[in-house]
Formats: sequence, structure tokens, C-alpha cells
Amino acid sequence: MTRLRYISKNYKHLNNAGNKAKTDIEIILSEDGALNAGLERTVGLGAVRGYARTLGSVIASCFRLKKGDVLLLQYPFKKYYDFVCRIARAKGLKTITLIHDLGSFRRKKLTVEQEIKRLNRNDAIIVHTPNMEKWLIENGVRVPIVILEIFDYLSEGVNTAPQSCAGDVPRVLFAGNLTFENNKFLYDLSEMSGNFKMVLYGNGLDKSRIGQHAVWKGFCPSDRLICEAEGDYGLVWYGVSIVSGEGPLGEYVRYIAPHKLSLYIRCGMPVIVWKESGMAPFVAKNNIGLVVGSLEELDSAISEVTDNQYCEMKQNVEKVSAKLSSGYYTRKAVAEALKLI
Repeated sequence: MTRLRYISKNYKHLNNAGNKAKTDIEIILSEDGALNAGLERTVGLGAVRGYARTLGSVIASCFRLKKGDVLLLQYPFKKYYDFVCRIARAKGLKTITLIHDLGSFRRKKLTVEQEIKRLNRNDAIIVHTPNMEKWLIENGVRVPIVILEIFDYLSEGVNTAPQSCAGDVPRVLFAGNLTFENNKFLYDLSEMSGNFKMVLYGNGLDKSRIGQHAVWKGFCPSDRLICEAEGDYGLVWYGVSIVSGEGPLGEYVRYIAPHKLSLYIRCGMPVIVWKESGMAPFVAKNNIGLVVGSLEELDSAISEVTDNQYCEMKQNVEKVSAKLSSGYYTRKAVAEALKLI
């Protein structure tokens, strides 16, 4: 009988999107009967102990994995990925890789050729969006591909923050890194005249540069943000420009499903995304927000939304949020991948 396996590890912390997404997927897999082939997951052991724990988990998996198992790997798995793939192949396992980040794209830690060679060792791959699927195929991926659509977000929280009333100025929320160097667009947007107010959550804000249309709420852990976030729309935007996705991260958004988008949906908010982003088709198809060509269109796009249209978007957000909190998209993608191998 086929057994689905995964390998857990030590995580430095669970405060960033990558670790939250990976641990959520481990939980979803285990709820469906998948077994951890490594050691029990740990958090925050420090650099040396954490390295030893993850190495021990990888070594343990070499003995626990059996012929006929299917191993789901979450990518990247740093220096262990190639080793585990070789061990799995030698023991007669099939492997599915779920991609979180592409090292050759944004951080340039690998060449495209190196990354494609790695991914082609699998029997199936789960990717974020159709755009990511297309890019991988164009660059030489030959194995079956399944599209995740959006990352699930496990949390029992419900937003209890005060709701806007008729006539209130719409609030556009942005949560994350607020430094000028990483998200210059925030500072330009906060100085634009418009019938909206920005609500910022996060660290690194340069108060001397932020405009009068922004209110800073400080840092708020994601699980608490889901319950307390003040806003009417969640803004998913990256890079330096309000006009388009510029810079390495701005370009990368064409292909990825940002975990931030899942967070906003769990906050109960319609989202705002760039029309060239990988998630624009998902947002439009599910009618869960606004798709804009640039942030210069933001004021007019928000102003054109009627009360009935906003209520409909909110209702759709609640439907998608319920799926995210139940692990729906992960389960669907894994089931599809298992059928292909």
C-alpha cells in the first residue's frame, strides 16, 4: 500500500510566511494520514542545535523510508534536497515536490539550469500559478505539474475589528516589511491624494518619509492580525514602483502566490493585486478583490465599487477563507499529483 511521507525539520521561528506555509502543509498532510519520515518538528533551537536537528531528521528519513512510499518534499530544502532525492530514487520511492520559492529566480542562488535539473528528478511538481508552470516548462521542466492556486492558511482566528460604516474613508491595509529600501512604493502611495487611508502593520517604517494618508499600527503577529486587522482591502504589492512590479521582487510576483494574499483573505478582506501578477486570474475568477494596472488607479478603482459589489466580494472572501483554514487547496493539489505518478 502506498504511504505518503514528508520530512520535518527545525524551524528558526514561525513568524515569517515561508515557515508558516511549510508547517501548515505538514499539519495538513499529517491530518490526512501522511507520516513524518524524519524527527519531530522543532522550533527555535538556535543555529547549531537547529542544524544538527535538521540533519538528524534527514538521516533518520534514510532509514524510515521504504520502497513504495511517496515522499513529498517542500522546496527549497537547502543543501539536503539533492541528497534526499537521490536516496529516495535509490530506495524505489516516488517524489513530489511542492515549490515555495525558486532559488534561481529572485535570490539567484542557483542557475536556471541547476534548478531545472533538480526539479526534473521528481515524479510530479506542485507550483503556485499557471505563470510559474509556464516559466518552468519553457525552461526545461519535463515532469507532470499541478497548480496549487493559493497557499492554505491554518488559523482559528476571526476578525473582530470594527467594520467601516457607509461614508467612511476606505482603509487599505499593508502588512510586512515597511522599510523604504524594500517597499519604496508605500511611501509614494502615502503621499498621493485620494479618497482612501493606508493602514500599515510591520517593522522598519521611516516615519520621516511617510505621507499623511498613512496610519502605522506597529508590528502584529499574523495570528493576532487575523483577529485585529483594521482595513477594508488588503494590498498585495511588491517592489519600488507604484506603476508596476519593478525590481527583483516586483518581477517575481508575476509567478508566485504570495502568502500575504492568503493572510489578508483570512483577515476577511477583499484584496488588491497587480493585473500582471500570478494571482490576478484567481482574484478575478473568485471575485475576491480588485485587479489594477498600477497604484495610480487605486483611488478610482475603489471609488467605483458600490456597496452591493463590496458586500459580494466580502462574501466570496469568506468562502475562500473557509477553504484556506481547512487545507482545501493543499489537499486538492496533493491528490491531483498522486494521480499523475
